[in-house]
Amino acid sequence: MSLESITENVDEAVSGFFEPIAKWLGEIVFYAVPVGGTDLPLIVAWLVVAGLVFTGWFGFIQVRKFRLAVDVVRGKYDDKDSAGEVNHFQALTAAVSGTVGLGNIAGVAVAVSIGGAGATFWMILCGLLGMATKFVEVTLGVKYREVHADGTVSGGPMHYLPKGLGERFGKNGKTFGKVLAVLASVMILFFGLFGGNLFQVNQSYAQLVSVTGGEDGAMGSSAGALFFGVLVAALVGIVLLGGIRSIASVTSRLIPAMAGIYIVACLVVILVNVTAVPGAIGTIIEGAFNPEGVAGGVLGALIIGFQRAAFSNEAGLGSAPIAHSAVKTKHPASEGLVALLEPFIDTVVICTMTALTIVIANPASWGEAREGESIGGVTITSDAFETVLPWFPYVLTVAVLLFAISTVLTWGYYGLKAWTYLFGRSRTSEIVFKSLYTLLAVSGSLLTLQTLIDLADAVLFSLAVVNIIGLYLLAPVVKRELNTFLAYVRTRKADGTDGDKDEEPAKATV
Repeated sequence: MSLESITENVDEAVSGFFEPIAKWLGEIVFYAVPVGGTDLPLIVAWLVVAGLVFTGWFGFIQVRKFRLAVDVVRGKYDDKDSAGEVNHFQALTAAVSGTVGLGNIAGVAVAVSIGGAGATFWMILCGLLGMATKFVEVTLGVKYREVHADGTVSGGPMHYLPKGLGERFGKNGKTFGKVLAVLASVMILFFGLFGGNLFQVNQSYAQLVSVTGGEDGAMGSSAGALFFGVLVAALVGIVLLGGIRSIASVTSRLIPAMAGIYIVACLVVILVNVTAVPGAIGTIIEGAFNPEGVAGGVLGALIIGFQRAAFSNEAGLGSAPIAHSAVKTKHPASEGLVALLEPFIDTVVICTMTALTIVIANPASWGEAREGESIGGVTITSDAFETVLPWFPYVLTVAVLLFAISTVLTWGYYGLKAWTYLFGRSRTSEIVFKSLYTLLAVSGSLLTLQTLIDLADAVLFSLAVVNIIGLYLLAPVVKRELNTFLAYVRTRKADGTDGDKDEEPAKATV
């Protein structure tokens, strides 16, 4: 029996078993209600409302404290003798690597195809709201993290939900928090294995095949697929062995380089078509409030934009606090401020650059997709770049590969922390997980497992329900932590001390 027939049999068997489960959970998680002629998924509303609530609760912190957040990333308020494993910049890039990926390249193209150019406006707005949510969850992640005897750190919703709720509401709160923590761990682990790992490898392999001659090309055979899977698994396995320090070391170099290349390419397309920029911006604004050819009109464009942003930056899902919790700091809110930059980079900058490039270049494939043709998002984005840079699809392939690998690495770390919360931190337990994770990376280039991936998406957004309940209940804790850190910053400024010294923060009045 050939390798191809084996993988087809596995795909069919897995799909046959999980399809009813995926369909059932998907119908619940992504349940939509008709609003103004279109359908609004309630999970998107749940995420957006959280962003609105936390934006109001913390007085538009994403605007007021944006400069301070940049100063913290630059190391101005570093605590070099603090517990933790990585600095603020490394923690940020590690978390960004888990969100910046194929969604920024392909997902945005799909959004502006379904929701029109106006979806870009609403995508930006949702990204700005998500900054406040990200601030809250990451502050809690650092506040209630667990620092182990060997200096390593574990954080995330599986830690701040039981500890925080127990601290605020006593025994009953702790019990409720533990239930939520177990649910969160299972959801993070499941998505890490299939959405953050298998799907990323599968899609990056598909893009590689498309630029190397298709199924008849050098990488189109089952042997090529196996070689690619083994190569990715080997790279991921080596980095995972080094833990968050190793992952952060890779992502702190990879993410700025990838984002820089991608943004420069977008700017090239935009500058070549600079005379079309005012018209494109006008099209985006007009499309946001008076869209044509979009189901549901304004609400349709709004919903598509919000959905793309929510799915892209993962604000409120509880995944990013796992990476941010490893930061070296004595002030949880300092990393919360750093984290609010994450949706800004992911959605407001990178997703918007993609959308603007497509609108300005106006490739034929985008027009066809808007008329209902089934065209892949990566194809539309690639065609937009190709209008100015004929060779860029190859660079885009490299970007897709690197974005995918960085996402696999970060979700490997997230999955490991969920696994050890459920099954213990023993060396054997960690080896079992890392072995399972690398084996799934190999299979990612061989198996489609679309049903499992659909199930993983539903599971991940179920996590938002669990996590945001905890965020609402623990928001007063975050307010106290913010006041404490701001008092510390004022003290530092008053004393004229630089960012390398560590002083006790002044007590804040809450």
